[in-house]
Amino acid sequence: MRINVKICRYLPTKALGIQDDAPLALLSYQKLTCHRGYVVQTINMLNRRSVMSGLATLPLTAQIARAEPSPQRRRLALKSGLALPVIGMGTWLTFNIPLDDPELAARKTVLEAFFRAGGGMIDSSPMYGKSEKVIGHLIKGLGAQEKLFSTTKIWTPLASNGPNQLAQSHELWHEPTLDLVKVHNLLRWQEHLKTLRSAKDAGTVRYIGLTTSHGRRHETLESLMRSEVVDAVQLTYNILDREAEKRLLPLAEEKGLAVIINRPFRTGQLFERVQGKDLPDWAVSELGCQSWAEYLLKFIISHPAVHCVIPATRRADHMIENMRAGTGTLPSADMREKMARYFESL
Repeated sequence: MRINVKICRYLPTKALGIQDDAPLALLSYQKLTCHRGYVVQTINMLNRRSVMSGLATLPLTAQIARAEPSPQRRRLALKSGLALPVIGMGTWLTFNIPLDDPELAARKTVLEAFFRAGGGMIDSSPMYGKSEKVIGHLIKGLGAQEKLFSTTKIWTPLASNGPNQLAQSHELWHEPTLDLVKVHNLLRWQEHLKTLRSAKDAGTVRYIGLTTSHGRRHETLESLMRSEVVDAVQLTYNILDREAEKRLLPLAEEKGLAVIINRPFRTGQLFERVQGKDLPDWAVSELGCQSWAEYLLKFIISHPAVHCVIPATRRADHMIENMRAGTGTLPSADMREKMARYFESL
């Protein structure tokens, strides 16, 4: 993926039911003018329809700015600019299938919908089985490499295997340069960060980072955010799992780190909580929510420290549906608390 000084992307109005195409984000060396953001996403192990009622700046050397959904102007100290949607795509479980699986065609439609909507960041890991291979195969077939912001991880208990695993990821993604590679769940982080720094120096990896999930290892991650030079962190944050608000998200803002959010729906558990329940009227009238997925995603992306959230989906219609979460109004700080209190009461 090329890093350009100025990028202007457009929302696909047919997919979202919007009257006119609107610039997603316009970045220059000093200013960011955002007109409409958008979101993609997902589900997990449930049929989500059965429970529905109806990048701030990323100083990753070349900074990534998330698109805001309303016409606002924000001054940035950019070295170069890159516009990415605030919602990316995860691949845990959903893309771990053989290349001859009948479901491959459905995964292709998911990616087509993702890129048609201007999607960029796709996250994977060697831990996710065949996901990297499937993603690389489909993206190459779609000719979508220029639209991709690739992010994967090193995940091996053997330090000596790190360089080989990274080399394999390049091969599986068909990407000589990977955009962002992280140490998965801090496993052997000392050794793997050395490997990633060498790759970054060599130009085969653009940005490097660290990840946790399920709310684990927050103290270790906080310590490393203070002591290590990285570009991004990935962690769990959603409307019920808010521990990261206390220390990690403020620290990320202080350090100028990109923040990527995993497990936005607790692998579908949050939909179980609202099964058979309608959205509150105020979420519809004031935020324009049409589904619980929009409600949950709007809560996450409205936190000022969050740059991208990466739920996973098997279905293109769910991908398109969730994109609506990034259009229209994002909740204010007061509205976010109202949303959280309401959800906790269910």
